[in-house]
Amino acid sequence: MNTKKYAIIGAGPAGLAGARALKKLGIEFDGYEAHSDVGGLWNINNPLSTVYESAHLISSKKKTEFTEFPMKSEIADFPNHRELCQYFQDYATAFGLKEHYQFNTKVITAIPHLNEWELSLSNGHKVKYAGVIIASGTLNHPNIPSFKGEFTGEMVHSASYKSPAIFEGKKVLIVGAGNSGCDIAVDAVHRADSVAMSVRRGYHFVPKYVFGRPADTIGGKFKLPPKLKQKVEGALLKVFMGKPEDFGFPKPDHELYECHPVVNSLVLHHVGHGDIVVKADIDYFEGKTVHFKDGKSEMFDLILLATGYKLSYPFMDKKYLNWGEGPSPQLYLNIFSPHRPNLFVLGLIEAAGIGWQGRAEQAALVAAFIKAFDDKSPKAIDFLKLVQKNNIDLSGGYNYMKLDRMAYYVHTDTYRESIRAHLTLLED
Repeated sequence: MNTKKYAIIGAGPAGLAGARALKKLGIEFDGYEAHSDVGGLWNINNPLSTVYESAHLISSKKKTEFTEFPMKSEIADFPNHRELCQYFQDYATAFGLKEHYQFNTKVITAIPHLNEWELSLSNGHKVKYAGVIIASGTLNHPNIPSFKGEFTGEMVHSASYKSPAIFEGKKVLIVGAGNSGCDIAVDAVHRADSVAMSVRRGYHFVPKYVFGRPADTIGGKFKLPPKLKQKVEGALLKVFMGKPEDFGFPKPDHELYECHPVVNSLVLHHVGHGDIVVKADIDYFEGKTVHFKDGKSEMFDLILLATGYKLSYPFMDKKYLNWGEGPSPQLYLNIFSPHRPNLFVLGLIEAAGIGWQGRAEQAALVAAFIKAFDDKSPKAIDFLKLVQKNNIDLSGGYNYMKLDRMAYYVHTDTYRESIRAHLTLLED
């Protein structure tokens, strides 16, 4: 029986942040990780990892790192996955987190019993806990769209992509032009006979560097209203990058910051050089021939689906997460269940520049609430009244697109300010 302890599911960035926060406040916990070590998706040796050999951060290290644990100065502005995996190893070692984890142990089910949770584990054990913190990530269940017809060539999802060797000597079609799709298309250029990208809608393309510095480290001193910021920075973006439609991509159907941008200039470079050809949305398959909605068709040997992921917590019934028919749970601050005061989710946020520090701040709030709740503080009761309202606006005034992947998107400054404000409600 571990009913004074809490359980953390996952040893990626969010799970480690949760472990660090609980340990700082002296809250007992056990961590569970299906793989043999920490790092989550950034550990390419993890069978569930979705990173590939060429994967790097798309945000700069200074905008991504844990504030209390800066990345080493010799690490590049945009580290690769091996450097990031080592970073998490060092973080876990520095704060003594590994000793709290059971590795190679998958959580099969998490079921509430009165005021406790019972976890069934892959080793056959069942263990009870005072509460559960889910930190198993958001990029682990591939979204496989349905298509008309049958493609008789090779088709893979980006989740299983590791090396450009699979493109050698082939006519390749990348479906989707998000960050992973563009990265992989650039990989394919150097190995494939030809590379095309099927794009359904338009994106804004953002450079990694401006004036020799990581673009996400420039500006921010002056807070502009959303509409003005979109207008000013949208105009500047056109100066630096041009219009996406000038390269053959569809015109964006949204304003800047209303959907996650593509942080990649190389894909435009290769499109401009004819190395990558932009195609319309797919209409149907016929053998190896792909028919596009603009009436054109072409034969391909391999299709790579860079079509994103669906949120999935397969070990828990959706009802406990206040999850209806939509693409994500309806949680207060994307963390707290309005019905279960001892159930929390860490890492259920997507935002430009929120980094792992944003996860650490989430974790600090969860730890502060758990301590107040376990101490039977009136502040915890007042906090739960806010959670049950479940109606806080985290958009920062931006009109985010109604897409599944944007269902848990937040405005970084608005979100972090709200987390800090809620933290003060629990402080002594």
